[in-house]
Amino acid sequence: MSQTTQMSNPKQQQAASPVELAQTLAAQLAITPNDWHRLKNNRKAQAKQQIASALVFLLKDQPQEALEHLNQAVGWLDHSISALPCPDHNQVRSQKSEVRS
Repeated sequence: MSQTTQMSNPKQQQAASPVELAQTLAAQLAITPNDWHRLKNNRKAQAKQQIASALVFLLKDQPQEALEHLNQAVGWLDHSISALPCPDHNQVRSQKSEVRS
């Protein structure tokens, strides 16, 4: 059963703890490796992912980790941060330069 289906019933939502609900939300908003290239520069998607993670940490009484994720979300929204290059691309560049040497 998908996470969306698991939490769609109001009775199930009431039975779930706030941490479980936040974890479900974080899982739904997480950018998967398959979607990374498509969403790496999508500031709203990146911010949503970070805010959901912050909520999980806050509910688990880890305020410092929550703050770090909130700061990342703010950075995405105010354009002060950008996506890092794909690690796979860096490996390809290194291999090409080694072959040329």
